[in-house]
Formats: sequence, C-alpha cells, structure tokens
Amino acid sequence: MEQLGHWGKEPVVLLPGMMCDARVFAPQVQLLSGQVPVMVAPLLGGDRVEQIASHILSMLPERFALAGLSMGGIVALEILRRAPSRITRLCLMATTPLSETPDQASMREPLIISARTGGLEKALQQSLPPEVLAPGPRRLEILNLARDMGLHLGPELFVDQSRALQRRPDQQANLRRCRVPTMILCGEYDRLTPVKRHEFMAQLIPHAGLEVIAGAGHLPVLEQPEAVNRALLHWLAAPVAETSRV
Repeated sequence: MEQLGHWGKEPVVLLPGMMCDARVFAPQVQLLSGQVPVMVAPLLGGDRVEQIASHILSMLPERFALAGLSMGGIVALEILRRAPSRITRLCLMATTPLSETPDQASMREPLIISARTGGLEKALQQSLPPEVLAPGPRRLEILNLARDMGLHLGPELFVDQSRALQRRPDQQANLRRCRVPTMILCGEYDRLTPVKRHEFMAQLIPHAGLEVIAGAGHLPVLEQPEAVNRALLHWLAAPVAETSRV
C-alpha cells in the first residue's frame, strides 16, 4: 500500500454518514492512523446542517484535510463554505450538493414519526434499504453494522439529522469556488447518490478527480475498503501549497 510522502501530513478529519459512528471508517482509520493524525467527528450540534458544521469546526485543528461520507459530505460542504482557508484538501463520498425537493423532504416525515414512537430500527432500515448497497455476501453484514450504529446513536439524533437533511442548503455555487485538491468518490451500485450525481459534482469543481469504486454501493468505505484506501492515499499524497485557498 502506498505511503504518504512529504505533502500528506496534515490531520485528516472524517465525517460519517447519517446515523453512523466511527465504525463506518474503521478500515480507513486503521490505515491512516499510523501515518497522520485522524479524527472522526460525529454529526452533532443541532437540527440544521449549519449548526452541525459550526459545532464540528469548533473542535477541529487550524488546518486539516476533510473527507465526508453521505450526510458527512453534506456537512463537509458547509464547513468548506464557512472556513475555506482551513481546509487543505477535500474528499466527498457518496453524497450530493443539492438541497432536498419538497417531495424528498416529505418522505422523511413518516420515518421521523416512527423513530419518535419506538420504531427507530424500522426507520433505519427504510433509510438504508439493501438495494443501495452492492450485491454480494457482505451486504447483510454491513446492513447489520449500520443498524447497530444507528440504534446506538438513538432516536433523538435520527430526528435531528433528518431535519438537517430536509433543510440543507444547495451547495453548487460553493463547489464552483473550491480551489483545493478534491476527490469525488462513489460506488458503482449506489442508488441513493448515483454515479451521475458525482460526475456532476466533479464537473463543478475545478480540477477535481473522480473515483468510481467497482463492487460498491452507498457505503464504499466498508464495501470495498482496500480500493477506497488506495484512493484516499493518492488524494492525501497530492501536493498542496501552504497558501492554497478556496
């Protein structure tokens, strides 16, 4: 596996997906923690993306590489908007820069009600159905881990994160202003945030790279960890000037 050279020594901040904890990045933390400082920041701090981003920023080092998965990518974009000079490089995985349509937002309401009334496990299963992951023997194992992470985090956070996603701002203009080394990464089988959405994001960001992970769906960090790790090491090894700004 590639090692980081002179350039890739800044701390790495990983933002997990909705109702995920640090376990979603276990393969990446195991690899990177021997080479650079690594932090997995939970998506806490309120029921708006802006509040969550502000809360996370208060805990982060002055300069850092930022990688976000799914909802973590949405929060990463808000952090980019608020503090562009603090980010040395950006990785957006299985995510979207778009706000929710009214129809999409309304579909979250039954899940919120379910989570509030003792049905969190059902709400989690409906939020991450099997078909958004790649087919194969590990699908059930990963779905079970996602359920366990969500149950551990609890119904109140499910509601807060759902509300934040419903109200999230559109970040397309923010992407166009991005000037740091950026990697857009997605799984070929992702039905929640399809490959075409990531191709669109890569076109918005000047000089962004696109990595489509074969044999992966919406959670490529767990479905194909070795391929994702190779892509992350390449992203972290790309030179970035100390004076780079977004």
